[in-house]
Parts: sequence; structure tokens; C-alpha cells
Amino acid sequence: MLPCGERLVRDPPCSGPRNVSPTWHAGGMHVVVTEDPEGPGGTLGHENGTVTHVPDLAEAIGSWPESDHREVRWVWGDTRRVYPGVLGRGVRVGRCHDVALTEGLLLGAEGRYGEPRSAEAAYARLHGFAVPEDREAVVEGGQGTLFEAEPREAGFGVGEAELVAAVYQDQLGRIGRLKEPGRFRLLVAAESAGALIAAEMGFFGMPWRESVHDALLTELLGGRPAHGMRPSKLQALADEVAAAFGQAVNPDSPQQIIKAFKSAGLTVPSTRSWVLKEVDHPGVKPLLAYKELARLYSFHGWVWADQWVKEDRFRAEYVVGGVVSGRWATSGGGALQIPKLMRRAVVADEGWTLVVADAAQLEPRVLAAMAGDGGLARAAGEIDLYAALAKAFGGQRDAAKIAMLSAMYGGTSGDAPKLLAVMRQRFPQAYAFVEDAARAGEEGQLVRSWLGRTSPPPSARWRELVSGPEGTRASRDRGRFTRNFVVQATAAEWATTLMAILRHHLPDPAKLVFFQHDEVMVHCPLDQTTTVRSAIATAADEATRLLFGDTPVRFPMEAIAVTCYADAK
Repeated sequence: MLPCGERLVRDPPCSGPRNVSPTWHAGGMHVVVTEDPEGPGGTLGHENGTVTHVPDLAEAIGSWPESDHREVRWVWGDTRRVYPGVLGRGVRVGRCHDVALTEGLLLGAEGRYGEPRSAEAAYARLHGFAVPEDREAVVEGGQGTLFEAEPREAGFGVGEAELVAAVYQDQLGRIGRLKEPGRFRLLVAAESAGALIAAEMGFFGMPWRESVHDALLTELLGGRPAHGMRPSKLQALADEVAAAFGQAVNPDSPQQIIKAFKSAGLTVPSTRSWVLKEVDHPGVKPLLAYKELARLYSFHGWVWADQWVKEDRFRAEYVVGGVVSGRWATSGGGALQIPKLMRRAVVADEGWTLVVADAAQLEPRVLAAMAGDGGLARAAGEIDLYAALAKAFGGQRDAAKIAMLSAMYGGTSGDAPKLLAVMRQRFPQAYAFVEDAARAGEEGQLVRSWLGRTSPPPSARWRELVSGPEGTRASRDRGRFTRNFVVQATAAEWATTLMAILRHHLPDPAKLVFFQHDEVMVHCPLDQTTTVRSAIATAADEATRLLFGDTPVRFPMEAIAVTCYADAK
């Protein structure tokens, strides 16, 4: 059950501009914000219908009356387009309504996943016009505007402020007509807050010592090579590979590798590492070593650093809800895939520290809270959920873990069937929850997360497959997807809500600098360490109450303070 009434209608609190703390409420005025694509100015559309053109948008937002900051919600077409310019002028906003993100969520809820979601597209649908495609122009290299600097009239004969205001009002009405509008409002608020956080993390950046990074690369690869050449240690490994095969072989070419093995009388189906490890040939060892270092060189080498690291800060481009489940992605920089070795370059500033925390066993705890399964919820009230479940599985923690993961991901190999039978008997509500989601997916239905994020509909290709000889397999594959979607998407909602609340509780100048699925990193002065650790724990508790109300399920966030990110694991 949801927490009672009005609480879920409220947005997660966020830090206001210049540390003005907003109150919790369900309503509040809105101010439509649009920017001038050719300069610092823009337009503010007030709730009372007045429209003000301002020469400096950031200054206008930053100088908004202090008393109104407690009530205002800034509304704009896309946070990624408007907010970086505002941040660049030293102004942070407390909360916003992101029209594009909200439109994407609503389209999914209405069974129209994937349709254009821009404010212009939404306005066109509202008025029966031809719907324009989304026109996001991400700049290669990362910095600067994410959209082309062109007027956004879109041929509708209205200014952007009027357009955004009309779409915003329509979105409020559509949300109100949903089956669970309170939950969906929280989803929209959390998603919009996530957009603010993503922009701020990209703007402020994560500490990244360029000197440490360069030293790591030099140690692993040799000195930085001339353009078009391999680093010395990579070249040495390439020479070893060629010598082992007795012929020139380009280790970057899968076709040449397969051909070289064939010449040696060996057939390999691919050059994937797990395949090569099973092959008995002297070329395998240097080839595997080459592949590992080549990947590091390609994805986090000197060229990568030139593009993404400036002034000892790594500034990635985060994409909120970039994965269908609501998890974040990146459009550049690879922030969500930092190799363990490279974490040694993530070092706090002098006199500062990195406070790192992740939610232990997040998805099983989310399942326990959603399903309302008493036995699983009691186990999820412990720090180590799997250890608490072990008694039901003959005292074996590993067996409990396999059973939970198999239930959430549709595992059927090895001991999974036997362990799932135990789970069905001991935790029937949790088991039925994911089974129902899987069955819905197999039948081509849509499933939703706890707050209302909706799964994509089955494709035309899938419908063709299920009516043919591969039908059973295609049906089960989609069932495995929807089975996990309801859990993973809700876990993403909990994590985003946690960040929105944490952003509010962080003292100045501490800042969120990294987020990955269930892990957060805060960069703060040493004397704020205790406060930040407490803020993370508080945010976890508040996020849990907002989503699940009074539940015995715990979502522990163990926060530790380190100088180097590599020491956090």
C-alpha cells in the first residue's frame, strides 16, 4: 500500500538557489523558463499569465524574491539545454519540472513509448499538428550546449514560453487521470530532480588527478605514443602474438585472429576472452593481455583524458532515464564504467574527502517492499539479507542468493529450479509478484514500476516471432525482461529519490559528484564528513518512507570516507 494521501504528492526536497531551503508541499507556483539560444537572456512565464523577457536568465532566476523560492517550481522544456547555462553563472535552482522527461514517462504510461518527447512534439500532439522529431544535437567532446542554437518556434506561431506552459498544464491533467497519480507525481519529481543533479555533476565534475592518470597509463602501457602508433607495451604484446603464430597478425582484428588460429589447425567461433581462455595455443596469453590493455587504452587512455578531463575534473554527460528501466546512462565519457584501476585517479582535493556509499542488495529489498511478503520483508530488515534468508535454504547463504537472483532474473540453470521451489513455498507473495510480471510480459502486456514507469511494448518483430516456431523462446525472453523490469525500475526510482533528498540535505560546499545505479559519491571538506554520512543515511530512510511507507524493509547505505575512490571497495 502507498503511504497515506498527500505525502506522495510532494516532490522530494532539493536545495534551493543559494541554499534557500524549500518547504514540502503539493502545490506551489510554477514559472516557465525559456532561454535565448543566441545569448544569456530568456523568458519567464509567470503563473498569473504575465510573460517577462529578461536580458540575463541566470541573474533573473538567482535574484528571484527569497520569499517565493519556498513555493516556486521552475518549468522548462529540457534541463540539459537550459540549466547548464544557469549553472555557469553561479546559480542553482531548488526544483524543476522537466517537460521532456515527463513527456517520455507519460508516453510510456499511455502505451506510446518511444514517440518524440520534446515540448514541441507534445504541443503538436496536443493541437493536432504534425509531430516533429526530437532534435537533440549532442556536441562531440562534451562541453557546451546540447542543442543547436536556433529559434524554437517549431512553426506553431507561438513563443516557447507559451508552448511550454501549455504542455505543462496538459501534462498535469494527464497525470491526474492516471490510475495512481500520486505515485506518478513522485516519479516525475524525482526524475526532474535527477536532471538537475546530472547537470550539476557534469558541470562541477568528479575529482580526477590528471598526473595520477598519466602515471597509471605510463606504468601499464608505456609512454604516450605518437599519433597512429601503439604504446610500447601494447606493441610488445602485439609482437608476441605475431611470433606465436609465426605470421603477421593484427590483434585488433577479430578476422585476422580467427584466420591465424585456423592456420594453426584450431577453430574458434569468436575472439571473446572467455572463448580464447579455453584454447590451448601459445598466442592466447599475450593476446588476452593485449585485449585487456587495448580496451583500457581505447576507453580511458590519453585521448579520452584530453576530451573529458580538465583542471583535474572529469565531466561526463549523464543521461537521466537513459535505460528503459530508468537507470542512468552516459552520452559521453563512460562515467558508469570506470575500471577499478582507473579509480586510483579519483582523488579528493587537499583538505577534502570522498564519501562513498552504496545500497546493499538493493533489488531484493525493493522486491520485498513491493510484494509485501512478510517473511522476505523481515529478512530485508537485516543488514545482510542473504544471510537472513539462509535458514530457509539449509543454512546456505549462496543458495539464498541464487534463489533470489533467479526469481528476479528468470534463472533456470543449475540448482535454480530446486531453489525456486523453496522460494515459492517460503516466500509466496514475492515469488508470485515477479511471476505475474513475467506472465504479463510473455502475453505481450505492459508492466509498470512501483511509481508508474512503464515497460516498452513488444515490437512488431516480437509479435512475428511468437506466432512462429521460435514463439516459446521469444515469449520467455520477454517474460524475463518484464520480470526484472518491475524490480530494477523501482530500484532506480528509489535511488533517484534518495539523491534528490540527499541534494537537499548536503551542506555547502559539499556536492554530489558521482552516481551509478545504487552508489553515490559526495566530495566535501574533511570537517563535513560526519554531516555528509548522516545526510546519506537520512536520505535513504526518507526515500524508503516516500516510496513504501511504513515497511520493515531496510535500505542500508554504508558510507565511508576515503581520499581515493579505489580505497572505497
